[in-house]
Amino acid sequence: MSSNQVAETVASLMPRAKAELAELVAFKSVADFDQYPRSESEGAAAWIVDALRAEGFTDLALLDTPDGTQSVYGCLPGPEGARTVLLYAHYDVQPPLDEAAWITPPFELTERDGRWYGRGSADCKGGFIMHLLALRALKADGGIPVAVKIIVEGSEEQGTGGLERYAEQHPELLTADAIVIGDAGNFRVGLPTVTSTLRGMTLMRVQVDTLEGNLHSGQFGGAAPDALGALIRALDSLRAEDGSTTVDGLACDAAWDGLQYDEEQFRKDAKVLDGVGLIGSGTVADRIWARPAVTVLGIDCPPVVGATPSVQAAARALISLRVPPGVDAAEATKLLQAHLEAHTPWGARVRTEPIGQGQAFRADTTSPAYQAMADAMAVAYPGEEMQYAGQGGSIPLCNTLASLYPRAEILLIGLSEPEAQIHAVNESVSPEELERLSVAEALFLRNYAAS
Repeated sequence: MSSNQVAETVASLMPRAKAELAELVAFKSVADFDQYPRSESEGAAAWIVDALRAEGFTDLALLDTPDGTQSVYGCLPGPEGARTVLLYAHYDVQPPLDEAAWITPPFELTERDGRWYGRGSADCKGGFIMHLLALRALKADGGIPVAVKIIVEGSEEQGTGGLERYAEQHPELLTADAIVIGDAGNFRVGLPTVTSTLRGMTLMRVQVDTLEGNLHSGQFGGAAPDALGALIRALDSLRAEDGSTTVDGLACDAAWDGLQYDEEQFRKDAKVLDGVGLIGSGTVADRIWARPAVTVLGIDCPPVVGATPSVQAAARALISLRVPPGVDAAEATKLLQAHLEAHTPWGARVRTEPIGQGQAFRADTTSPAYQAMADAMAVAYPGEEMQYAGQGGSIPLCNTLASLYPRAEILLIGLSEPEAQIHAVNESVSPEELERLSVAEALFLRNYAAS
């Protein structure tokens, strides 16, 4: 089968891909069952099982992982003696945040200005559709030249480690010669990119208590210790004046020596408001790929509407700390805990609770699979050479797979380029990127089988 035939087949399948992605996006599969019904995630998992069954996958299973969610697993036998490639995606999604801020409903795939909008369209339900398109293109003429395993995770966005623990308990399950993680993205639309590093992360709750109960701010304010004020002081200590992350004992001066990120382009991609400066020091690539970054994800405190004139007795926050390759996430967690305890003022009682973590990842880009992918991307993206970039986000499973299968070659590609605005309102996917990356993945599988 020629490269042109692969591209033509994928192009012909795009209407079907759009319809399937619409069905999958419609599931509100947020793996936080305090916010969204478990049945939404279970429905998405069942839909994926049916889709894989229709493609001839065997050994299909809904894996009950230790965090109470389900991952979908299946196999597609290959020719005798063929290499095995594991394909990964996840079907769980981030909450839509402020649904009123979405131009179109978050769980309804909507085409607008040449893009398809909906929660999970890029991250990472679109990644599963990408895998399907690649496999269908190969099946259409000549067959799939490798054995394929597929794993579609149900709680990647929560960072609760269910699939990592399951894989550790069943190490034979995901064995493969190469692993394609479909949860990354091109550096920009039209520039083929593999992600060579991922920052790790730790999630932590911090609780501050100062009083037995709230007090009237007129009668007691000025002397009574305010728990919310103490929490704000502690959180502020996590940043230097320029916004750089400052956790006592954690190095924050590493440099990125690969593809650079133009500052003005970053401002545009991040939609930074006019007149608002970027935070941190060094190049943009240093800041987002090579250095730690702390983010306050949420604070429990009275809303402005309905607030009373009270000194707060307790306050709580959820904190994310991203850590670059070379930094142990467990050690970073300990340093963050110690920092918060040391910087909470006024003798306020502080409790920290780690609720999830994942190690950073660095790929071996000298492996044969990377050459096979570079050749495939050169065809799928004529005139462009495959680039290597970092990613500030985390995919905790990567390190688990690297540890369990040290000889496996791990590649990260996907649909989460900057315009996709993953995790934000109005997430979208470029259908052109979906089409080209599906072609690239199909050609990669063919190249890899022959290498």
